[in-house]
Amino acid sequence: RSEVECLVQLFDTLVAESRSRFAAPGFDRNMFRETLHSAFGMTDDMMMDRVFHIFDRDNNGCISVVEWVEGLSVFLRGTLEEKMKYCFEVYDLNGDGYISREEMFQMLRNSLLKQPSEEDPDEGIKDLVDIALKKMASIYSLGYLSDYDHDGKVSFMDFEQVVRDENLLLEAFGPCLPDIK
Repeated sequence: RSEVECLVQLFDTLVAESRSRFAAPGFDRNMFRETLHSAFGMTDDMMMDRVFHIFDRDNNGCISVVEWVEGLSVFLRGTLEEKMKYCFEVYDLNGDGYISREEMFQMLRNSLLKQPSEEDPDEGIKDLVDIALKKMASIYSLGYLSDYDHDGKVSFMDFEQVVRDENLLLEAFGPCLPDIK
């Protein structure tokens, strides 16, 4: 209870600092991104927008105090199951229930550091996507999943099984959770 009260108080303080008293109460996208950056060190614009989308459950463009508390509950203290669902939703860019090869490519492309080089960075990212899909396929070949079609898409069931087998793959397509600190 005391943690929830602290989160509500922090929410009220942050909203009061950044909004006029006539604006609707809550975090807008920019304020939320600033908070993700300052409190959790997130820098990837696409990832911060995806996290905002997941927190904003009613899709009204504003994070309410309830969405704030519920979102941070999973973000900071969620169970493995809650974090798997959260990460999957972050990575499922079009909300169709699958993480496609194209979505993987977009997430990895935006989350990797951009280094000037002579090589085409997209080729390296395509290789990373192929590695991720091969890792998922190795789980298929062990018989854990009934999906053998290798269609370049990952369902939540596929994602869940792979993460349970290898927890490090929870954020395989980009950092969307705070680090342990």
